[in-house]
Parts: sequence; structure tokens; C-alpha cells
Amino acid sequence: MFVSFEGIEGCGKTTQVELLTTFLSNRGIPHLITREPGGTRLGKLIRKMLLDPANNEMEPLTELFLYAADRAQHIAQVIRPALKTRQWIICDRFADATTAYQGYGRGQDLAFIQQLNQWATQGLWPHLSLLLDCPVEVGLDRARRRIEDRALEGREDRFEQQALAFHQEVRTGYLELAAQNPARFRILDATMELERLHEEIVTILEPYLNQKN
Repeated sequence: MFVSFEGIEGCGKTTQVELLTTFLSNRGIPHLITREPGGTRLGKLIRKMLLDPANNEMEPLTELFLYAADRAQHIAQVIRPALKTRQWIICDRFADATTAYQGYGRGQDLAFIQQLNQWATQGLWPHLSLLLDCPVEVGLDRARRRIEDRALEGREDRFEQQALAFHQEVRTGYLELAAQNPARFRILDATMELERLHEEIVTILEPYLNQKN
């Protein structure tokens, strides 16, 4: 079973992935937690380039191809091998993020991104994508408070620094993707209390827990 978590900055994906990890461990379900970008050794180097505010001169097309490179390596080195061992794969963002961020957010050609994603993934997509949706203002406020709380060098990454309009477009992109792919997407209200949201996620996943991957 391959599950992706998607959403704007500060939607709470990473926290919910951590809660789900604990749940799956308690149920004795073999699983792998990964993320994009950064799910491989090479991916970690790409992630650093993509998120570092010092790289604000990066061209949108350069950014797009770096995400595709990270994804191709991730599929080959992590996701396909894990699926063969019948593990659950929980991925913090996947190819839909590229459509939302680089397509809707950056204004890159959506048809080209779709084709690029197909090449990078070799047609491998999540069985289920959980979209944690919240107002942009809420998400950005959470992201900034997280930086302050964890003393993360006191700075935002390249995407958190983007204007409000950029994040609005990203959210719009995610919601449109969900509308276009209703069989794969589930939209959850990311403003609800953490434990309640976790329970909603478990309810969605419950029918799959006793199925073979």
C-alpha cells in the first residue's frame, strides 16, 4: 500500500505521518516512512539545494527538473523495492506536490509537468493520497511558529518565503487535483485537533489494513 500525504506549508503533514507511524507500529504492520524531496542520499542533497533561501536565484525550470530528478531516484531506490517487500509506504509529499507548487504556484506548463511526472515515476502513483487542507494564512502561521519553537535557524525556507498569492495558488492546485482524481484523493480538514485528524486518517485507512499490498 502506497499512501502519500499532501498539503500546503504548515498543514500538519509531518505530524500526522509521525502519528500514523506509531499507529502502524502498534498494529504490527511493516511500513516505510519517506519523503520528497530527500528520500534518498542524493535526494537529501537536492532537498538542501531546493529549500535553501540562499538559492533564491534558482530558475523555475531548474527547480522543476530538480524535483523530477529527486523523484526518479526515489522511485528506483526506495519506493519500488519497498513495494516488492509488501510494506506500507507512507510518503510526505509526492508528484502531486510538483503539479501544485511548480505548476499552479510557479505557473509552469501543467501538461509538461504531467508528462515529466509520468517519466519520473514510471507510472507509479500512490494508491491513496491524503490532502490535508487548511486556509493559507493558518498554514503559514503554523510554519512560522514551528520555526520559532524549534529554533530552526530563525529563517523560513524558499517556499515559506513566497508571497501569500503563491500559496493560494498552490492550495487551489491541490484542490483541483483532488477534484480531478476523486478515486485516489481524500480531503481532510487540517484545522481540526491533531488527535481527531489522526482518527479520521485511521478511519480512511482501516479498510486497507487487512488487504494484501
